Amino acid sequence: MGIFSRARDILAANVTDMLDKAEDPAKMIRMIIMEMEETLVEVRASAARTIADQKELRRHITKLNGLEDSWKEKAELALSKDREDLAKAALVERQKAVDMAEQLTAEIGVHDDALRAFEEDISKLQAKLREARARQNSVNVRLEAAHNRIRVREAYSGSKVEDAFSRFDMLERRVDIAEGRADALSLGAAPKTLEEEIAELQSSDKVDAALAELKASVKKG
Repeated sequence: MGIFSRARDILAANVTDMLDKAEDPAKMIRMIIMEMEETLVEVRASAARTIADQKELRRHITKLNGLEDSWKEKAELALSKDREDLAKAALVERQKAVDMAEQLTAEIGVHDDALRAFEEDISKLQAKLREARARQNSVNVRLEAAHNRIRVREAYSGSKVEDAFSRFDMLERRVDIAEGRADALSLGAAPKTLEEEIAELQSSDKVDAALAELKASVKKG
């Protein structure tokens, strides 16, 4: 079941109100555009048939004009031969052609009016279609923005974020334990003995003496 039943329904429609009332605006705007496009194709097809009918009528009128001239010539010929009866009969046929040509000319006028109406409808339908497509772009942008906001909020408050921070807490706890083990290794270490401290002093004296000797050697050099 279509949204619109004919072109006039589309021209009278308020796209904004239809979208505001729709449960699914994106789906509604797609349906509206699809029906507008189909209706525009149908109106163009009707206009094309009207133009074709006009061309056919004009061809008939051209033939009838030829018949008019032909019957006139025949009437003149009959009259020149003193056949008034034949001349009159020829003029009757000529008048039939004249009457038919006038009738077809009137039909062309009706077709002209129809074409003007088609042209006006097509122009309005195209404007409505442009409006609908603009609304479609707006709806799509708004929907995308809404979806992005939802994704951002889920990223900040969702269970995945909570799980990630829980893992961080676990890793920090493991680092604390490793650092605690390293610090514990230095606890309770035996103090240096007197001999070890004296040995370190002797070693330091030897290093100082070697350094002084090296400086003196470099200075002499």
